[in-house]
Amino acid sequence: MSEQLKDFAYAFWHAINNLLPIIVVVVVFQALVLRQWPEGGVSMAIGLLIVALGVALFLRGLELGIFPVGKSLANQFARRGSLPILISFGFAIGFSAVIAEPALIAVADQAAEISDGRIDALTLRLIVAASVGLVMAMGIVRVILGHPLHWYMIIGYLTVVLVTFFAPEEIVGLAYDSGGVTTNIVTVPLIAALGIGLATSIRGRNPLIDGFGLVGLAVMVPMISVQLYGIIVYGQASPAGDAELVMNGDAALDAAHPLLQMVLDLFSMLRDVLPILLVILFFQYAVLKRALSNRLRVAAGFAMVIIGLYAFVVGLKLGLFPIGRSMAEQLIQFDSWLWVYLFAFSIGFATTMAEPALIAVGQQAEEAAAGKIDGKAIRLLVAMGVAIGITIGIHRIITGDSIHHYIIAGYSLVIVLTALSPRYIVALAFDLGGVTTSEVTVPLVTALGIGLATHIEGRNVLIDGFGLIAFASIFPIVTVMSYAIIMERLVKWRSVRP
Repeated sequence: MSEQLKDFAYAFWHAINNLLPIIVVVVVFQALVLRQWPEGGVSMAIGLLIVALGVALFLRGLELGIFPVGKSLANQFARRGSLPILISFGFAIGFSAVIAEPALIAVADQAAEISDGRIDALTLRLIVAASVGLVMAMGIVRVILGHPLHWYMIIGYLTVVLVTFFAPEEIVGLAYDSGGVTTNIVTVPLIAALGIGLATSIRGRNPLIDGFGLVGLAVMVPMISVQLYGIIVYGQASPAGDAELVMNGDAALDAAHPLLQMVLDLFSMLRDVLPILLVILFFQYAVLKRALSNRLRVAAGFAMVIIGLYAFVVGLKLGLFPIGRSMAEQLIQFDSWLWVYLFAFSIGFATTMAEPALIAVGQQAEEAAAGKIDGKAIRLLVAMGVAIGITIGIHRIITGDSIHHYIIAGYSLVIVLTALSPRYIVALAFDLGGVTTSEVTVPLVTALGIGLATHIEGRNVLIDGFGLIAFASIFPIVTVMSYAIIMERLVKWRSVRP
């Protein structure tokens, strides 16, 4: 028991460390630039602590219950060598992991509220989860057959750009943000472990070239499916219901029956995690026909995941969302937009450098590349890319430019760089673009965009408020690929010099 408490204390301290860069940036801006304590600052601070507690519980639950069982199933299926079972398992794990993703829940709820109910939060999450499930199945086939990833990415992003031409502007930013938030706490470890494990176990496959790339595909495909959903939704008449009345009714329930609302929220978290549990039980008992080992440990892990998710959502409402909106509201009161740009750049760089998924992927890449890649240099390149991307996204909101032009230009550049880049960097670059947006960064950046769009005259919150996560995903791909191209050219130039 003492060992478990130590592990939880470490996870909680780790979550606090991940929040620390955000706290430092916010405190510096509040003290030196705004010179005031934000309204509701105590509530925000409590919210941040609750977020850290929720993340710690969630991560410990994953380590105790979900990851060991998932990895065990993947290994057993790989040893069996059955392609249909592997594909089915990949789809099921991809779907069930994403449907419970906290950052996706937060973005979907924000989209439903801002669109006055036209976008349904659960439908949006189901579409994104199904897309990631299909990606997992397709990625497993790609690794087994040894297909080069760059053709998948070039054709895929050409499709993304084409669909963007026809998508309504209300859905474009949200679609790209939905792709960016699919790869977070749950999905990155599961997806990366499955891809690298398959590439390592199949003769003739390179872990760096073939093992990476599943995360990048998991970002791309939801962008297409959500935009198609938007074409359908915004091609119809507005729903007859009044979303504002529904939200007011929920608020009344919160005030009148807080304990009942807490129980209902916990049951909704159980609903979010239930798909993963059902997938694991089905494949364990119906396909492998083996009893689940350490059942009490697994049950405790799932309970921690549910409670952690609940605490995370409560903390978001108290802490990160108000911070993002408050900072946006305060910074736009200055005569110059310089401080808004500087805040966006600082938040992007600081949070990315502390992102645990990025650190893990960088270390895996360094090991797989056998000296070709420096993990620390990769983190710096990715952090710089995120900072640049968020700053450009903020500039788009301030100027009111069309997101279509920015997104199409950004991914057109990505397509060109993919064709020019050395093959060893392509899969890794796309994966790095997917792991930059953490469970902490996504809500804060989303709230910042929505806050700016709310307070700048002439902006539409749904059209202009979303899209920052997309920019945070595009530009790390650009910086990493550009670095690889430049280094390859330098090596060739030095080799031919007399």
